[in-house]
Formats: sequence, C-alpha cells, structure tokens
Amino acid sequence: MSSDAPLSGSALTITAGGYTAELASVGATLRTLRYEGRDLVVPFDADEVRPAFRGAVLAPWPNRVVDGTYSFGGSDHELALTEPTRHHALHGLVAWTDFRTVAHEPDRAVLATTIPAQSGYPFRVEVLVEYRLDAEGLHTTITGTNTGPDAAPWGTGPHPYLVGGEGRVDDWTLTLPAAEVLEVTEDRLIPTGLAPVHDEFDLRSATLIGERFIDHAYTGFDRDADGTATIVLTAADGHGVRASFGPECPWVQVHTADHVIPEYHRAGLAVEPMTCAPDAFNAGVDAGLVVLAPGASHAASWTIAAV
Repeated sequence: MSSDAPLSGSALTITAGGYTAELASVGATLRTLRYEGRDLVVPFDADEVRPAFRGAVLAPWPNRVVDGTYSFGGSDHELALTEPTRHHALHGLVAWTDFRTVAHEPDRAVLATTIPAQSGYPFRVEVLVEYRLDAEGLHTTITGTNTGPDAAPWGTGPHPYLVGGEGRVDDWTLTLPAAEVLEVTEDRLIPTGLAPVHDEFDLRSATLIGERFIDHAYTGFDRDADGTATIVLTAADGHGVRASFGPECPWVQVHTADHVIPEYHRAGLAVEPMTCAPDAFNAGVDAGLVVLAPGASHAASWTIAAV
C-alpha cells in the first residue's frame, strides 16, 4: 500500500447491473454496496479506519474461539485475545491485513493474502477473495488453500451490515428461515447448545425487528432445490436487501448492532454467513470446522442483492 493510500487501504470499484461496490484492501473489505444509488450495506469513508469489522473478510475462523485456546492435530494452541473484554480470539487473522490486488476488471476484483504460520496458528493458508457484480447482485467467494506441510483448521465468512432502507434496525422487517438458534451465555456469548427457534428468535416469517436484541448464530435453514438459503430485510416501502448462501455455509450470525457509539447503534443488521459455528475450533467438524489437508482448497460463496 502506498503512503498516500486511504486509511482503509487501496481502493477498488466495480460496477454492473445497476450495482456499484467499493472495496478496500485492508481486510479485503466491502466498503460500500449500492443499487441505483441506494445503500445495501452500512458504508464508511475510504479515508477512515474501518469501524470494527464492518464489511471485512473473516478467516481462518469467523466469530469466536473461546478463551483463545484450542487443540488440533494432537497439539494445544493459544491465540491472541482480540476480544479482551470477553476473553476470546475474535474473527480470525486477516481482518486488518492489507490484501494485494490479483485482478481488477470493471465488474470483478480479486484480492489475496497469505496467513503465515505463527504462534497460535502454525499453519500457512492462502486466502483468495473474489467480488463479482452482475444483474443478480454482488457475488463473493472466499477460497482458502493450505500451502503448508500440515493439515490446518479453517473457517470463513463475511461481516456486512445490511441496510433495509430508511430508518434503523428497529424499523425493518426480517425473514430468517432458520429452525435452530445457538444459545449463548449473556456475558461472554459462549455457546451452550442448540435450541429450536423460540420467542424473539423465531423469525421464519416476515417479522418487524422492533426493539429485540439479537447476537446469535442460526442454522437449520430452509433451502431451495439448489441448496440456497435466503435472508430478506425490508423497509416499510417493501424495498430492501437479501443475502443468499449455499450449503457450504450452514450457519449465519445475526446481530442487531447494538453499540455505545450513537452513529453505529442499530444502523445496520449484521448478517454473516459462516462455514462453521462459533467456537468451531473447539467444537470440531460436527460444528462445520473444515480440515484443510496440505495442498487442499475450500471455497464458500454468498450473494447480496437488492429487493
């Protein structure tokens, strides 16, 4: 990155089908996404330090590793606690990495970085992120390739904050076709077990979000014949945004973005398709953890589109 690059990293813009996406190289971040001038994600300025994880790529794990510790391949590992107030390792290792540009076309951009073997994660994985626009929306694919000599634990996902339209989260209607929710402790959000969706967590039919608080992972999605699940967020006028994802993402973290900073507070709904559950480095393959053999790759894709 040059010394005169914006604080969010080198800027890339792609356009197609009425959509415009602006990307930032730090974290391979989706900085803005608009359809015919309408925001579909909460934007931020190019010369601004990205607010938290807004729009970032999460890898080699999304969500949390509880206490930053896990065992893999017969060895114990200890990660840096990047969520110190809850004592967890949060959202992987590349969210603040400056990705290099591999390709940039009018409707497509590809960014890449390599996670070096390091303390806590002694594995080497190349991360490739493709953003592509067409009339059907913004398609994102993240591919992890193990370039090291040993098997590596892997998970990934994005962190967009979707915008339903005018107003804030309270004013929007959400359709979340998931049958199960991962219950967590109130203070540290440590997973305690799966439960059928219930009360404020049952959003299988279109529901006004209102004042409800959500910071939970969902699974058990209704999917179409191709294995695609779709979450829809709309404003009072019926317009909004949808996020669709394939079977490689059996989990989605949803957060109402409650924040102490007023301008961030409930400004968008975090909808994060994930290849694995929270704390999958401890829960293992039953929670969706991918084990990348040396030389192996794993890809996951999702689409954000206007409604």
